[in-house]
Amino acid sequence: AYHMTGNSEKLELMFELESDRFMNLKYSEHDFKTEAGAVKGEYTKNFASPYSQINEKRAETAFTTHTYSHTTMGYFKDIVDMPNQYEYSKLFFDRYYRPEYNTVLVVGDVTPEQVNQLAEKYFGKWQRGDYESVVPVEPEQTGTRYVHLQNGSIPPYFSMSYKGPAFSDSKIDMPALDVLSSIVFSNTSDLYKKLVIEEQKVRSLGGGSRDSRDPGLFTIYVSMVDKKDMPYVMQEIEKAIANVKAEDVDAALLARTKSNLKYSFAMGIDTPDAIARSLSHYIQLTGDPESINRLYALYDKVTAEDIKMVANKYFVPEQLTIATISEDELGALQ
Repeated sequence: AYHMTGNSEKLELMFELESDRFMNLKYSEHDFKTEAGAVKGEYTKNFASPYSQINEKRAETAFTTHTYSHTTMGYFKDIVDMPNQYEYSKLFFDRYYRPEYNTVLVVGDVTPEQVNQLAEKYFGKWQRGDYESVVPVEPEQTGTRYVHLQNGSIPPYFSMSYKGPAFSDSKIDMPALDVLSSIVFSNTSDLYKKLVIEEQKVRSLGGGSRDSRDPGLFTIYVSMVDKKDMPYVMQEIEKAIANVKAEDVDAALLARTKSNLKYSFAMGIDTPDAIARSLSHYIQLTGDPESINRLYALYDKVTAEDIKMVANKYFVPEQLTIATISEDELGALQ
Protein backbone atom coordinates (compact mmCIF):
# COMPACT_ATOMS: atom_id res chain seq x y z
CA ALA A 1 0.00 0.00 0.00
CA TYR A 2 1.09 3.57 -0.73
CA HIS A 3 -0.06 5.93 2.00
CA MET A 4 0.14 9.60 2.80
CA THR A 5 -0.93 11.66 5.82
CA GLY A 6 -1.83 15.33 5.63
CA ASN A 7 -4.26 18.07 6.58
CA SER A 8 -7.70 17.86 5.04
CA GLU A 9 -7.16 21.14 3.15
CA LYS A 10 -4.28 19.40 1.33
CA LEU A 11 -6.50 16.58 0.09
CA GLU A 12 -6.45 17.77 -3.52
CA LEU A 13 -2.67 18.00 -3.52
CA MET A 14 -2.46 14.44 -2.21
CA PHE A 15 -4.77 13.26 -4.99
CA GLU A 16 -2.65 15.07 -7.54
CA LEU A 17 0.59 13.52 -6.29
CA GLU A 18 -0.73 9.97 -6.01
CA SER A 19 -2.51 10.00 -9.36
CA ASP A 20 0.68 11.19 -11.03
CA ARG A 21 2.64 8.39 -9.39
CA PHE A 22 0.18 5.70 -10.47
CA MET A 23 -0.58 6.94 -13.97
CA ASN A 24 2.64 8.63 -15.14
CA LEU A 25 5.53 7.03 -13.27
CA LYS A 26 8.85 7.25 -15.10
CA TYR A 27 12.27 6.17 -13.87
CA SER A 28 15.64 5.62 -15.52
CA GLU A 29 17.48 2.32 -15.74
CA HIS A 30 20.20 3.80 -13.54
CA ASP A 31 17.67 4.70 -10.83
CA PHE A 32 16.11 1.25 -11.07
CA LYS A 33 19.47 -0.48 -10.63
CA THR A 34 20.26 1.75 -7.65
CA GLU A 35 17.00 0.82 -5.93
CA ALA A 36 17.50 -2.86 -6.81
CA GLY A 37 20.74 -2.70 -4.86
CA ALA A 38 18.89 -1.22 -1.90
CA VAL A 39 16.36 -4.07 -2.03
CA LYS A 40 19.20 -6.60 -2.02
CA GLY A 41 20.67 -4.86 1.01
CA GLU A 42 17.33 -4.99 2.82
CA TYR A 43 16.97 -8.68 2.01
CA THR A 44 20.50 -9.44 3.23
CA LYS A 45 19.83 -7.59 6.49
CA ASN A 46 16.58 -9.46 7.09
CA PHE A 47 18.01 -12.81 6.02
CA ALA A 48 20.67 -12.54 8.72
CA SER A 49 17.94 -13.57 11.18
CA PRO A 50 17.52 -17.37 11.49
CA TYR A 51 13.79 -16.78 11.93
CA SER A 52 13.62 -15.10 8.51
CA GLN A 53 15.57 -18.00 7.04
CA ILE A 54 13.23 -20.62 8.49
CA ASN A 55 10.20 -18.62 7.35
CA GLU A 56 11.52 -18.88 3.79
CA LYS A 57 12.27 -22.58 4.12
CA ARG A 58 8.85 -23.24 5.67
CA ALA A 59 6.99 -21.50 2.85
CA GLU A 60 9.04 -23.23 0.17
CA THR A 61 8.44 -26.62 1.80
CA ALA A 62 4.73 -26.20 2.53
CA PHE A 63 3.88 -24.85 -0.94
CA THR A 64 5.22 -26.52 -4.06
CA THR A 65 3.18 -24.73 -6.74
CA HIS A 66 1.39 -21.65 -5.38
CA THR A 67 3.21 -18.32 -5.17
CA TYR A 68 2.90 -18.53 -1.37
CA SER A 69 6.05 -20.68 -1.71
CA HIS A 70 8.09 -17.49 -1.49
CA THR A 71 7.92 -14.51 0.84
CA THR A 72 6.89 -11.02 -0.26
CA MET A 73 10.46 -10.10 -1.21
CA GLY A 74 10.87 -13.24 -3.29
CA TYR A 75 13.71 -15.65 -3.88
CA PHE A 76 17.27 -14.43 -3.44
CA LYS A 77 18.25 -15.53 -6.95
CA ASP A 78 15.58 -13.20 -8.34
CA ILE A 79 16.66 -10.33 -6.09
CA VAL A 80 20.27 -10.73 -7.24
CA ASP A 81 19.09 -10.63 -10.85
CA MET A 82 16.79 -7.65 -10.31
CA PRO A 83 19.23 -5.04 -11.72
CA ASN A 84 18.83 -6.84 -15.06
CA GLN A 85 15.03 -6.63 -14.97
CA TYR A 86 14.49 -2.98 -15.90
CA GLU A 87 12.33 -3.84 -18.92
CA TYR A 88 10.29 -6.33 -16.94
CA SER A 89 9.73 -3.73 -14.21
CA LYS A 90 8.05 -1.48 -16.78
CA LEU A 91 5.90 -4.42 -17.92
CA PHE A 92 4.96 -5.09 -14.28
CA PHE A 93 3.97 -1.45 -13.83
CA ASP A 94 1.88 -1.55 -17.00
CA ARG A 95 0.08 -4.71 -15.87
CA TYR A 96 -0.72 -3.94 -12.26
CA TYR A 97 -0.79 -0.16 -11.87
CA ARG A 98 -4.29 -0.13 -13.32
CA PRO A 99 -7.63 0.87 -11.82
CA GLU A 100 -8.96 -2.70 -11.70
CA TYR A 101 -6.11 -3.64 -9.34
CA ASN A 102 -6.30 -0.61 -7.05
CA THR A 103 -8.51 1.03 -4.45
CA VAL A 104 -8.29 4.66 -3.32
CA LEU A 105 -9.09 4.89 0.39
CA VAL A 106 -9.48 8.22 2.21
CA VAL A 107 -10.02 8.43 5.98
CA GLY A 108 -10.41 11.65 7.95
CA ASP A 109 -12.18 14.98 8.05
CA VAL A 110 -13.55 14.82 4.50
CA THR A 111 -16.89 14.23 2.82
CA PRO A 112 -17.82 11.56 0.26
CA GLU A 113 -18.67 14.35 -2.19
CA GLN A 114 -15.16 15.83 -1.89
CA VAL A 115 -13.47 12.47 -2.35
CA ASN A 116 -15.61 11.38 -5.28
CA GLN A 117 -15.10 14.69 -7.06
CA LEU A 118 -11.32 14.56 -6.63
CA ALA A 119 -11.16 10.89 -7.57
CA GLU A 120 -12.98 11.62 -10.81
CA LYS A 121 -10.81 14.66 -11.51
CA TYR A 122 -7.45 12.98 -10.95
CA PHE A 123 -8.11 9.29 -11.66
CA GLY A 124 -10.99 9.53 -14.12
CA LYS A 125 -8.74 9.19 -17.18
CA TRP A 126 -6.92 6.15 -15.82
CA GLN A 127 -7.31 3.39 -18.42
CA ARG A 128 -8.05 -0.22 -17.55
CA GLY A 129 -5.55 -2.83 -18.66
CA ASP A 130 -6.11 -6.23 -20.24
CA TYR A 131 -3.81 -8.39 -18.09
CA GLU A 132 -5.40 -11.06 -15.91
CA SER A 133 -3.24 -12.56 -13.19
CA VAL A 134 -3.48 -16.35 -12.93
CA VAL A 135 -2.21 -17.92 -9.70
CA PRO A 136 -1.50 -21.68 -9.83
CA VAL A 137 -3.58 -23.82 -7.49
CA GLU A 138 -1.62 -25.63 -4.79
CA PRO A 139 -2.12 -29.42 -5.01
CA GLU A 140 -3.37 -31.18 -1.91
CA GLN A 141 -0.64 -32.13 0.53
CA THR A 142 -0.68 -35.84 1.34
CA GLY A 143 1.93 -36.27 4.05
CA THR A 144 3.89 -34.51 6.77
CA ARG A 145 6.85 -32.49 5.48
CA TYR A 146 10.00 -31.50 7.35
CA VAL A 147 12.53 -28.71 6.93
CA HIS A 148 15.49 -27.91 9.16
CA LEU A 149 17.90 -25.02 9.57
CA GLN A 150 21.22 -25.81 11.21
CA ASN A 151 21.97 -22.78 13.37
CA GLY A 152 23.12 -22.62 16.97
CA SER A 153 23.08 -18.85 17.39
CA ILE A 154 19.53 -18.77 18.79
CA PRO A 155 17.59 -21.00 21.19
CA PRO A 156 16.19 -24.18 19.59
CA TYR A 157 12.94 -23.56 17.74
CA PHE A 158 10.24 -25.49 15.95
CA SER A 159 6.95 -24.79 14.25
CA MET A 160 3.98 -26.89 13.16
CA SER A 161 2.19 -25.46 10.12
CA TYR A 162 -1.12 -26.91 8.98
CA LYS A 163 -2.80 -25.99 5.70
CA GLY A 164 -5.63 -23.62 6.60
CA PRO A 165 -8.54 -21.91 4.85
CA ALA A 166 -8.57 -18.85 2.64
CA PHE A 167 -10.04 -15.70 4.15
CA SER A 168 -13.81 -15.53 3.99
CA ASP A 169 -16.35 -13.17 5.53
CA SER A 170 -19.15 -15.69 4.98
CA LYS A 171 -17.69 -19.00 6.24
CA ILE A 172 -17.15 -19.80 9.89
CA ASP A 173 -13.80 -21.62 9.50
CA MET A 174 -11.37 -18.72 9.88
CA PRO A 175 -13.16 -17.06 12.83
CA ALA A 176 -13.42 -20.44 14.55
CA LEU A 177 -9.68 -21.03 14.07
CA ASP A 178 -8.92 -17.57 15.47
CA VAL A 179 -10.99 -18.33 18.56
CA LEU A 180 -9.34 -21.75 18.88
CA SER A 181 -5.91 -20.13 18.64
CA SER A 182 -6.67 -17.76 21.51
CA ILE A 183 -8.05 -20.54 23.69
CA VAL A 184 -5.36 -23.17 23.05
CA PHE A 185 -2.15 -21.26 22.23
CA SER A 186 -2.32 -17.80 23.83
CA ASN A 187 -0.36 -16.83 26.95
CA THR A 188 -3.47 -17.41 29.06
CA SER A 189 -4.00 -20.98 27.81
CA ASP A 190 -3.50 -24.12 29.90
CA LEU A 191 -0.84 -25.29 27.44
CA TYR A 192 1.17 -22.08 27.86
CA LYS A 193 0.89 -22.20 31.64
CA LYS A 194 2.16 -25.79 31.70
CA LEU A 195 5.04 -25.56 29.22
CA VAL A 196 6.24 -22.00 29.78
CA ILE A 197 5.39 -21.11 33.38
CA GLU A 198 5.29 -24.38 35.32
CA GLU A 199 7.69 -26.75 33.54
CA GLN A 200 9.79 -23.98 31.96
CA LYS A 201 10.71 -26.16 29.00
CA VAL A 202 9.52 -23.52 26.54
CA ARG A 203 10.58 -19.88 26.24
CA SER A 204 7.62 -18.76 24.14
CA LEU A 205 4.60 -20.33 22.48
CA GLY A 206 1.97 -19.03 20.09
CA GLY A 207 -0.21 -19.97 17.17
CA GLY A 208 -2.40 -18.53 14.47
CA SER A 209 -2.77 -17.73 10.81
CA ARG A 210 -2.58 -14.71 8.52
CA ASP A 211 -5.54 -13.67 6.40
CA SER A 212 -4.90 -14.64 2.78
CA ARG A 213 -6.90 -14.77 -0.44
CA ASP A 214 -5.99 -18.41 -1.02
CA PRO A 215 -5.56 -21.22 1.51
CA GLY A 216 -2.55 -20.48 3.69
CA LEU A 217 -0.99 -21.85 6.88
CA PHE A 218 -2.03 -22.08 10.51
CA THR A 219 1.30 -22.13 12.36
CA ILE A 220 2.16 -23.02 15.95
CA TYR A 221 5.51 -21.49 17.00
CA VAL A 222 7.69 -22.73 19.86
CA SER A 223 11.00 -21.36 21.16
CA MET A 224 12.64 -24.01 23.33
CA VAL A 225 14.92 -23.97 26.35
CA ASP A 226 16.57 -27.29 25.39
CA LYS A 227 16.21 -29.09 22.06
CA LYS A 228 16.04 -32.50 23.76
CA ASP A 229 12.54 -31.55 24.97
CA MET A 230 11.21 -30.91 21.45
CA PRO A 231 9.53 -34.34 21.08
CA TYR A 232 7.87 -33.98 24.48
CA VAL A 233 6.62 -30.45 23.76
CA MET A 234 5.30 -31.52 20.37
CA GLN A 235 3.44 -34.38 22.09
CA GLU A 236 1.87 -31.93 24.53
CA ILE A 237 0.75 -29.71 21.64
CA GLU A 238 -0.74 -32.74 19.89
CA LYS A 239 -2.55 -33.68 23.13
CA ALA A 240 -4.02 -30.18 23.36
CA ILE A 241 -5.17 -30.41 19.74
CA ALA A 242 -6.66 -33.89 20.32
CA ASN A 243 -8.53 -32.56 23.34
CA VAL A 244 -10.08 -29.66 21.43
CA LYS A 245 -11.05 -32.09 18.65
CA ALA A 246 -12.99 -34.26 21.09
CA GLU A 247 -14.22 -31.99 23.89
CA ASP A 248 -16.34 -28.85 23.92
CA VAL A 249 -14.44 -25.80 25.09
CA ASP A 250 -15.75 -24.21 28.27
CA ALA A 251 -18.76 -22.00 27.49
CA ALA A 252 -17.63 -19.11 29.70
CA LEU A 253 -14.10 -19.22 28.24
CA LEU A 254 -15.54 -19.23 24.74
CA ALA A 255 -17.69 -16.18 25.48
CA ARG A 256 -14.77 -14.27 27.04
CA THR A 257 -12.49 -15.10 24.13
CA LYS A 258 -14.96 -13.92 21.50
CA SER A 259 -15.60 -10.73 23.43
CA ASN A 260 -11.87 -10.07 23.78
CA LEU A 261 -11.23 -10.58 20.06
CA LYS A 262 -14.00 -8.17 19.11
CA TYR A 263 -13.30 -5.40 21.60
CA SER A 264 -9.52 -5.59 21.23
CA PHE A 265 -9.98 -4.92 17.54
CA ALA A 266 -12.48 -2.11 18.19
CA MET A 267 -10.16 -0.41 20.68
CA GLY A 268 -7.31 -0.57 18.17
CA ILE A 269 -9.06 1.44 15.46
CA ASP A 270 -8.94 4.75 17.32
CA THR A 271 -7.00 6.91 14.82
CA PRO A 272 -7.46 7.67 11.11
CA ASP A 273 -4.27 5.74 10.37
CA ALA A 274 -5.45 2.65 12.26
CA ILE A 275 -8.86 2.81 10.59
CA ALA A 276 -7.26 3.11 7.16
CA ARG A 277 -4.91 0.17 7.79
CA SER A 278 -7.80 -2.02 8.96
CA LEU A 279 -10.02 -1.09 6.04
CA SER A 280 -7.27 -1.54 3.47
CA HIS A 281 -6.44 -4.97 4.89
CA TYR A 282 -9.95 -6.27 4.24
CA ILE A 283 -10.36 -4.39 0.97
CA GLN A 284 -7.30 -6.13 -0.48
CA LEU A 285 -8.82 -9.47 0.53
CA THR A 286 -12.38 -9.02 -0.74
CA GLY A 287 -12.65 -5.58 -2.35
CA ASP A 288 -15.36 -4.66 0.15
CA PRO A 289 -14.85 -2.62 3.37
CA GLU A 290 -18.05 -4.14 4.77
CA SER A 291 -16.08 -7.38 5.17
CA ILE A 292 -15.06 -6.12 8.62
CA ASN A 293 -18.65 -6.04 9.83
CA ARG A 294 -19.48 -9.42 8.30
CA LEU A 295 -16.35 -11.01 9.78
CA TYR A 296 -16.97 -9.80 13.33
CA ALA A 297 -20.60 -10.87 13.07
CA LEU A 298 -19.22 -14.35 12.37
CA TYR A 299 -17.04 -14.22 15.49
CA ASP A 300 -20.20 -13.76 17.56
CA LYS A 301 -21.63 -16.93 15.99
CA VAL A 302 -18.68 -19.26 16.70
CA THR A 303 -19.79 -22.24 18.79
CA ALA A 304 -17.98 -25.05 20.59
CA GLU A 305 -19.06 -27.34 17.75
CA ASP A 306 -17.47 -25.00 15.21
CA ILE A 307 -14.17 -25.17 17.09
CA LYS A 308 -14.26 -28.97 17.14
CA MET A 309 -15.14 -28.96 13.45
CA VAL A 310 -12.18 -26.84 12.35
CA ALA A 311 -9.77 -28.69 14.64
CA ASN A 312 -10.71 -32.00 13.02
CA LYS A 313 -10.80 -30.52 9.53
CA TYR A 314 -7.45 -28.73 9.46
CA PHE A 315 -5.19 -30.23 12.16
CA VAL A 316 -4.35 -33.45 10.33
CA PRO A 317 -0.84 -34.91 9.81
CA GLU A 318 -1.27 -35.12 6.04
CA GLN A 319 -1.47 -31.32 5.93
CA LEU A 320 1.41 -30.62 8.34
CA THR A 321 4.82 -29.04 7.71
CA ILE A 322 7.32 -29.14 10.60
CA ALA A 323 10.21 -26.66 10.65
CA THR A 324 13.08 -26.76 13.15
CA ILE A 325 16.16 -24.73 14.10
CA SER A 326 19.00 -26.18 16.18
CA GLU A 327 22.76 -26.54 16.08
CA ASP A 328 22.68 -30.16 14.87
CA GLU A 329 22.49 -31.19 11.24
CA LEU A 330 19.13 -32.98 11.14
CA GLY A 331 16.97 -31.48 13.88
CA ALA A 332 15.19 -33.27 16.71
CA LEU A 333 11.76 -34.07 15.24
CA GLN A 334 12.41 -36.20 12.13
